[in-house]
Amino acid sequence: MNVLLRRSVTRSALAISFAVCGSIWSICASGDAKFVQIADQTRPQVLIETATQEILDEVRTRAIKPGDAPIMSIVNRDILPYADIRRTTQFAMGRYWHAATPARQRQVVAQFTLLLIHTYSGALALLHGDQQLHYPPSRIEPAQTDVVVRTIARDNGSPVEIDYCLYRTPQGWRVYGLNLMGVWLGRVHTTAI
Repeated sequence: MNVLLRRSVTRSALAISFAVCGSIWSICASGDAKFVQIADQTRPQVLIETATQEILDEVRTRAIKPGDAPIMSIVNRDILPYADIRRTTQFAMGRYWHAATPARQRQVVAQFTLLLIHTYSGALALLHGDQQLHYPPSRIEPAQTDVVVRTIARDNGSPVEIDYCLYRTPQGWRVYGLNLMGVWLGRVHTTAI
């Protein structure tokens, strides 16, 4: 495959995954999210499918450019705050999480939240209407508490796999990890923390 085409596909898939996961984290962090409930909150695959499709549908109907104010309104309206930033921060910090005091942990979570917002919220502007997501069937048992929802992004090229890691809480499913083409994005930010 042409190297330039592969890079374009990878950038597009990265934009989709950053936008979806970053939007979820941004909403959760903002504390003032206004959103419409997804009807089926019991199935993690439905959560991811609905959230990603709502973003792509919005991108198809609006001309979004970097720096546009409507980006956060799209995030706040179309994506549910189904993320656990604290758990994502623990994942990124690894063994250093337990060595930190509770006050330091709160501080790191707050700073990591800002990092995620700045890193991911701009990714919405990179999406365009011809991108497609496919959702292979998942084998998720009703009793499972930790699952991976697989998606495949396509943008006029080869498929790029994106895995969303979720776990069950009393409030519903929460995203805590994102794997893009074998790279755990929480681990990418480990050095920044």
